[in-house]
Amino acid sequence: MNEAWVDRWNDRYSTEEFAYGEQPNHYLKTELEKLNPGKILFPAEGEGRNAVFAAKLGWDVSAFDISIEGKNKALQLAETNQVSIDYQVGELETLNYKPEQFDTIALIYAHFPAAIKSSYHKTFSNYLKKGGVIIFEAFSKNHLGYLAENEKVGGPKEIDMLFSIDEIKSDFPDYEVITLEEKEIELSEGLFHNGQGSVIRFVGKKK
Repeated sequence: MNEAWVDRWNDRYSTEEFAYGEQPNHYLKTELEKLNPGKILFPAEGEGRNAVFAAKLGWDVSAFDISIEGKNKALQLAETNQVSIDYQVGELETLNYKPEQFDTIALIYAHFPAAIKSSYHKTFSNYLKKGGVIIFEAFSKNHLGYLAENEKVGGPKEIDMLFSIDEIKSDFPDYEVITLEEKEIELSEGLFHNGQGSVIRFVGKKK
């Protein structure tokens, strides 16, 4: 990833206020509370709101992001909530996660650059144990229409960084599909996710 991409996220996370709030994503919260705690990975975790929530539920939490400012905020939030999380900074290929290391992988608005997003998904799948669960929520390709009407809802402006149901089926083929849908939702998450948007939601169990 180029330096401009890293700088963008460091800039977003460098303020005192949490860009997407301190509370967990609603869909992540709902789905995670259905599972028994184990080892979980949060890619592109930003300021740590979801990772800290999982740790409070008793999960063994790993997280990563390209932003050192995101990590700093996440560790601050973890300390405030009296939990610990393993948070690394770097691109996925530089990190040392292992095959079948995790019981759950939570991809919450993990919008990676278009050129790598599918390969990253396949790598994440390799890190997941058989019987493990993917929890996914991110903006759909149809979200661009919502973003044009209301920039406060946030999300990428490049259609190739957004998702479709067919892409998820292609990236995660060997899964029992528990949920896979495109849905209009109302977001209220910190400074940068506010208003109606279109998302893909996916919960799948690895066969």
